[in-house]
Amino acid sequence: MKALSELIFPLLAVITAFVIGGILVLIIGDDPIQAYKLLLGSALSWPDGIGYTLFYATPLIFTGLAVLVAFRCGLLNIGAEGQLYVASFATAWVGITFAQYSAWFLVPVCFLAALLGGSIWGAIPGVLKARFGSHEVINTIMLNFIAVALVSYFTQYHYKTPGDPIMETSQIGAGAHIARLGRFIPGLPERIPLNLAFVLALICCALVYLFLWRTKWGYELRATGSNPTAAEYGGISVRKQIVIAMTISGALAGMVGINEVLGYRYRYYDGFSANYGFTGIAVALLGRNHPVGVLLAALLFGMLIRGGIFVDAFTNNVTKDIVDVLQGIVILLVAAEALLRGPVGRFSLLKRSKV
Repeated sequence: MKALSELIFPLLAVITAFVIGGILVLIIGDDPIQAYKLLLGSALSWPDGIGYTLFYATPLIFTGLAVLVAFRCGLLNIGAEGQLYVASFATAWVGITFAQYSAWFLVPVCFLAALLGGSIWGAIPGVLKARFGSHEVINTIMLNFIAVALVSYFTQYHYKTPGDPIMETSQIGAGAHIARLGRFIPGLPERIPLNLAFVLALICCALVYLFLWRTKWGYELRATGSNPTAAEYGGISVRKQIVIAMTISGALAGMVGINEVLGYRYRYYDGFSANYGFTGIAVALLGRNHPVGVLLAALLFGMLIRGGIFVDAFTNNVTKDIVDVLQGIVILLVAAEALLRGPVGRFSLLKRSKV
């Protein structure tokens, strides 16, 4: 019952956002019913609509889980964007450097590169906060700029194919490619980039739940987020939990590289992220900082991304910016409700659920 009640307001927020969005569409001179038919119909059609919706949702599941873990420890990870960039480049670097090896070696090592790239970049602000008290929001924001600049430099001057006008690395070895789900699902063409990373994202949802709610390590992390003073008094090292949470958070964000590099482009493409790291904050917030909620919120946002393309192409006045409007209204409503119901204090809207 409690889990059901937690879903009621996010659902109402989504419905309200669609109503407000419909009014805006009507004001600018278009038919809201037709616009929403395009938006939802194109996202739920088989096979292209569902295939692309799940593909767009995959990186949002990873970044939503990344932000969730940090939130549960009382931290606000604004750096998932930088973490996924570093991890994606690291994944491509391994795939290029060891391209001659077989898939049995190359795929696990590329997976490891994605995890390590994201976790190391996430651990840096964790260590700075635990050791020096530096605010993780400032650190993660600054590290985003550093990450994007670094990988752009290495792409441009060291790993770009000579003569290629596009800012991208050369291709990874064929052994590093992971299968697209069209190979296994009847009726789903392999041209749709939905790949095994989506299955991995679902597994990560289950693992994050088991870790946070079924292990003592997860309890210690959540206890730190709920009341660090009480956690310290109970023998939990708050500094250690901060570093652990940011490291895990970074690793989860880094897994976006598996989807992007190993399952889609087969190279690092500069500027590939459609603000996945920042949208992950919205996904975690709408999902009530729970893996099931994150999954549902990511699927919703994936639908909006997919449907927005068709709204932009086949309506007179409505553009794909309607997707950003709907997302913004949903998050404003959810945040406002949390602030009204939750206690006043640091990150009260992010930590309403009890340990």
